[in-house]
Amino acid sequence: MNKIDQTIDQLLNSDKLFLLAGPCAIENEQITMETADFLTKLTDRLGITYVFKSSYRKANRTKTDSFTGIGDEKALKLLGKVRDTFDIPTVTDIHESAEAEKAAEYVDVLQIPAFLFRQTNLLQAAGNTGKVVNIKKGQFAAAEAMRFAADKVKATGNNQILLTERGNMFGYGDMVVDYRNLVWMQEMGYKTVMDCTHSLQQPNNGTGVTGGLPQLIEPLAKAAISVGTDGLFIETHPDPSKALSDGANMLPLHKMEELLVKLLRVRESIQG
Repeated sequence: MNKIDQTIDQLLNSDKLFLLAGPCAIENEQITMETADFLTKLTDRLGITYVFKSSYRKANRTKTDSFTGIGDEKALKLLGKVRDTFDIPTVTDIHESAEAEKAAEYVDVLQIPAFLFRQTNLLQAAGNTGKVVNIKKGQFAAAEAMRFAADKVKATGNNQILLTERGNMFGYGDMVVDYRNLVWMQEMGYKTVMDCTHSLQQPNNGTGVTGGLPQLIEPLAKAAISVGTDGLFIETHPDPSKALSDGANMLPLHKMEELLVKLLRVRESIQG
């Protein structure tokens, strides 16, 4: 078993905390490789199972002139370069069934966006690749609905499934997290993930640019660890103020170590 396969096995079968983290979107090679290098070294040192995350294309944008990507082929090849250079798994979103097979050439985990978690053909296409499938819970859905989303992947013969909590809409432009969802999804027999950044989005505002509350990432993540989540999803960037996508709710890269150290202490105190 090679190192990447070992990491995927840890992700699915061990009790170690795991992390899916990276910039919201692939912007360029420098930011991609710098972030992957930093997080690989950090998680190795802290003993956290790590998967590099970045979207090769952003399909869900508010405005027509919002950044959507640098080109599918170029971005996917950069994800492949991260995989090969650092010997770590990678994860990216897919939005249509036809994308699954192509993205699977470069990544080890296919992520189903929250708005699309009911799309049967998309879930089955992801399952048919044999890759791990991370399904994000819809902002409009209860935890119970995730059982049926997971069943669509399982129907392909693929049982490698993660379920991610990312908050529910509260009014027109805010998100709240019901931590019971993590418990209930875990009771379904799946590893659960807390999306610590998208859960703090403030969408649908009048500027056409999604806002966020990154100052609440730490308490939100601590609460998720406290109820026993298996993994964390955190979007991070060397300089979120200059990020081309979701800069308002990403954590600055230099703050990741302090956060993860605190979270490991919380986890150790609970397990002890």
